[in-house]
Amino acid sequence: MAKTKELSKDTRNKIVDLHQVGKTESAIGKQLGLKKSTVGAIIRKWKTYKTTDNLPRSGAPRKISPRGVKMITRTVSKNPRTTRGDLVNDLQRAGTKVTKPTISNTLRRQGLKSCSARRVPLLKPVHVQARLKFAREHLDDPDEDWENVIWSDETKIELFGKNSTRRVWRTKNAELHPKNTIPTVKHGGGNIMLWGCFSAKGPGRLIRVKERMNGAMYREILSENLLPSARALKMKRGWVFQHDNDPKHTARAMKEWRRKKHFKVLEWPSQSPDLNPIENLWRELKVRVAQRQPQNITALEEICMEEWAKIPATVCEPCEDLQKTFDLCHSQQRVY
Repeated sequence: MAKTKELSKDTRNKIVDLHQVGKTESAIGKQLGLKKSTVGAIIRKWKTYKTTDNLPRSGAPRKISPRGVKMITRTVSKNPRTTRGDLVNDLQRAGTKVTKPTISNTLRRQGLKSCSARRVPLLKPVHVQARLKFAREHLDDPDEDWENVIWSDETKIELFGKNSTRRVWRTKNAELHPKNTIPTVKHGGGNIMLWGCFSAKGPGRLIRVKERMNGAMYREILSENLLPSARALKMKRGWVFQHDNDPKHTARAMKEWRRKKHFKVLEWPSQSPDLNPIENLWRELKVRVAQRQPQNITALEEICMEEWAKIPATVCEPCEDLQKTFDLCHSQQRVY
């Protein structure tokens, strides 16, 4: 049976007014064009609750009992990779039959949401301890110290790869229209390797690495791009340089070169690319590049350089990201 339209507040109040002047339910119904049963329900409600407003409604009872909610919440807390199907089966064995959407809604009310698992470096206990040590040593560092750090790293950007946007607004049966598709070719259609740096004041230089990088090439990159970046960013005296523990970065020749250049380097824990705030800039760059949809390697390089230069300094402020980093290190220590 189709739902009837809810009476307006004015109509409900008029029913009560007519009732108070002595009119019968039948007379009121005829005058307002309503069923006698509807008029009677409004009058009874007014007599009982002294209002014609809608009262709070209880709704349908929960399919899963409080005990069942605790059970599935405890299950996913112990094993976050538990599927909805597993939980449906667990509840069915306990005598409760529910659907997968009910599982999702119930867990969402408990503050749990199904998300894609992040890909992170494989960590051994020694790595976790090193990350925790790093977090504890720098936890109370003032923002001014972090603003005097130049962060650096390399990244690969594919022409037609996972960097591209994956959602489109389209009509039915228009999925193959060129506007609604993403071109794919084997191996991503080619890619470019980039080296870049930034500080809290904004992006530094970004260059394309056209050959396989070795120690000599890395020293040349730093000599030609890091120092000019520091000058352009107007870094304070005693600024600190960050890079990871790649063998090229920690080789004896590299250390000697840094010593001669008087570089102060931030000690960095192994297996920790996810702790580097520059990852946020790489993500920002890849989204911007994907929106431009370059069609060849030359265009890809040009667009990367253009979009990198457009990234505002507000995106480059690392302090909030570093606090998340320290929280992450402490949570990983509890897991291990």
